Amino acid sequence: MSSVSVEDKAALLMAVKGYECEKRHNFNGRTDLVLDDDSGDKILMRLIIQTKSRSGTVGVDAVKNMVETMELGKYNKGILISKRFSKAAQMEMKQQSIQMLSDKHMLSLGPRELYLKMEDYVNELCKTKCGRIPQEASDCKGLSEDGYCCEIRQVSDNATFHFKRGWIALLQRDLSRLLAIHDSMKK
Repeated sequence: MSSVSVEDKAALLMAVKGYECEKRHNFNGRTDLVLDDDSGDKILMRLIIQTKSRSGTVGVDAVKNMVETMELGKYNKGILISKRFSKAAQMEMKQQSIQMLSDKHMLSLGPRELYLKMEDYVNELCKTKCGRIPQEASDCKGLSEDGYCCEIRQVSDNATFHFKRGWIALLQRDLSRLLAIHDSMKK
């Protein structure tokens, strides 16, 4: 998942956990998302895309700033996403119970959870594109003798193959592709 962008990691987490974005605030090199979940918790998800350090590492000051924002905004949970975090930042996040996602600390999702979420997206996309959800493989016109003519079907078939082998990184990539298709169909 290290090749996945900060924004894509956020989208994956939101899709799998069922978070809805209530508000979005863009700042210099950072994006704050106010999320809502089924339990009614108010969640702050902060994406740090650019850092001031040359190494691109997020330091403890950024974590302390987030803690202040969470206290002022009365958030129940916090999620901080970036490429890299310093050891001090990691320790502070652990102390403050802020969930961390980075190139080294990825989504802790099993293949089954990812695959089930993908099935939901595939069904929704099929219904949007073709007007119905195929009940059997033969009901879907996305595969012909010449190969795939539907990107949704291709991603779905790839995901089934990756799920059977337990390849989580490829399943995450498949879900990212479905999210991109979903977003492009919305426009």
